[in-house]
Amino acid sequence: MASNANNNQSPTHELLLRAHSPDSTNRIFSEKIQHRPLFLKPTSPPPSNARDARRKARAEKQKRAKALKPKPLSARQRRKLGLYDVPKEEQKYAVFEPLNRLWLGYIREILGSELYSGGQGAAAKLSAADFHGAEVEVSRSGCPSRVGIRGIVIKDARFVFEIITKNNQVKTVPKEGTMFRINVLPPQEKMKEDATPQDRKPFTFEIHGDQFQYRSADRSNKKFKPHYLKNL
Repeated sequence: MASNANNNQSPTHELLLRAHSPDSTNRIFSEKIQHRPLFLKPTSPPPSNARDARRKARAEKQKRAKALKPKPLSARQRRKLGLYDVPKEEQKYAVFEPLNRLWLGYIREILGSELYSGGQGAAAKLSAADFHGAEVEVSRSGCPSRVGIRGIVIKDARFVFEIITKNNQVKTVPKEGTMFRINVLPPQEKMKEDATPQDRKPFTFEIHGDQFQYRSADRSNKKFKPHYLKNL
């Protein structure tokens, strides 16, 4: 029986017997070889430390939030939805008169003392100003039927001014080939009886639409340089 048991022993067990006692051999063979657990490596190993785990969780959270966040509308989609259009019931001159008063205060503040003197400084400020709410009049145009149109600017687009007249009509006037005249009245305190005629005189300037074919937001950051215009 003893010889059969020895024959059934594995070569590993026999090698261990040469270096250890029988009890130690049986214990080592049982723990290290016979019942040794087999660890399978997962396809995506877990992070090596807590910092990597937090970074991975944060990245997954941002990815989910980005997927749920709606994309902004394109310019074509905004035009199709009519987000820039004034509703028909709101196309009234009286509705935009408060906007015109706000614009007058805005342009007086920008011009400062140059409201009475003009010059290149005033021209530089006016070229970068926003004209939403300004009361303009078409003084010259390549299309004679547009001359004389007067009203408040309700939309200062890149290529056109949308103007509402006192007849509650919205006119779309192209900037190309058109000149617009604007009068800026002095503040009320300058209109007193003791004011000089120079103080009472409105500040009048003209806009060359060909040189104004920019959006108001883009125009504020653009530097206009004086140069010769052959069309004038």
